[in-house]
Amino acid sequence: MKQLELDKIDRRIVSVLQEDGRLSNQMLAEKVGLSPAACWRRVRTLEEQGVILGYSARLDPARLGQGLCVLVNLSLQRHTIDSTATIEQQVSSYSEVLQCFAVTGNADFVLRVLVPDMAAYDRFLNEKIFTLQGIAQVNSNFALREIKNTIAVPVKE
Repeated sequence: MKQLELDKIDRRIVSVLQEDGRLSNQMLAEKVGLSPAACWRRVRTLEEQGVILGYSARLDPARLGQGLCVLVNLSLQRHTIDSTATIEQQVSSYSEVLQCFAVTGNADFVLRVLVPDMAAYDRFLNEKIFTLQGIAQVNSNFALREIKNTIAVPVKE
């Protein structure tokens, strides 16, 4: 994927939007020093170029009964394109899996999983992860507390 070169104003726009994606175009324009029309055009261009992927609300998992965060390392028995693609597709369909990374090192995939409690995690393992074909090993790391959790991409202004 080709990296886009953003000018100072575009970098400021994406930085401000990462802090508060609910800003009105008028407020955003004021913060970045543009007219509302010029700001709207730039935001639209950033969306069309795929720099801005979307907008969402951040939620508190514990307040929604999803208080157990588990980092799951999956190791495969074999590494073939078909078996890897199948596991990626299946894991991506699980609502408990918030993130899935193909990684190097001791595991082949790292999943970030949110569930209500240990019993729910046990069910998730038995009904979903352990039924996947080609898994050699599963290693679970339970988050004790959250130190930092951001989706903001560092943007040099």
